[in-house]
Amino acid sequence: MANHQLNPNNWIDLYSDYLFNYTISRVNDRAMAQDLVSETFLAGLKSMNNFKGEASERTWLVSILKRKIIDYYRKINSNKGKAEVRMTYNNDSESEGDWLEERVADPFDKTAEDKLENTELGNAIYDCLSKLPEKQAEVFKMKTILGYDTETICNELDITASNLWVIIHRARTALADCMEENWF
Repeated sequence: MANHQLNPNNWIDLYSDYLFNYTISRVNDRAMAQDLVSETFLAGLKSMNNFKGEASERTWLVSILKRKIIDYYRKINSNKGKAEVRMTYNNDSESEGDWLEERVADPFDKTAEDKLENTELGNAIYDCLSKLPEKQAEVFKMKTILGYDTETICNELDITASNLWVIIHRARTALADCMEENWF
C-alpha cells in the first residue's frame, strides 16, 4: 500500500470544493456545510500526528468530515435522546446495528484523484488568523496547527492551563465569527 504524505498547504486548493459539495449534499445547509468543512481542516491540522499514510490525504479528510457530520446530527438530535447514528440492517433483535458509513459506498470516491481549486476558503482562513490578537493567534497555532501539548505551551508562554483554554476558546470563537463573515 502506498505511503501517503500530508501537505496542509494545499488542502484548501485541492479539497475545499469537494468537501463542501460532499457536506452540502448531507446537511442541506450552506452555512453549516461551510462550518463543517472549516472544522474539518482545523481538526486535520490538529491531528496530523495521527495520520498513518495508509490512505490518501483526501480520504483521510473525508473520514474526519464524516465524523463532523455525524457529530452535527448527534447534537441536533440530542434533545430527542439519540446518542448515535446507527441503523439495523437485519431482523436480528440482538444486533445493535452497523455504522452507516461502513455500509454505504461514498459516491464521490469515484473522482478521488481529481484536483479541486478554491482559494477563497484559504484566503479567508489566513485573513481571519491574522486578525486575531497576537497572543490568541500564537496559542491557537501552537495548540491547533502545530499540535503542541498543553504543558509545553503553558511553559513557553508562562500561562496556566485554565488560561490556555480560555485563550483557545476565544480564538476559536473569533475565528468562527470571522469565517462566517468572510467566507461567502
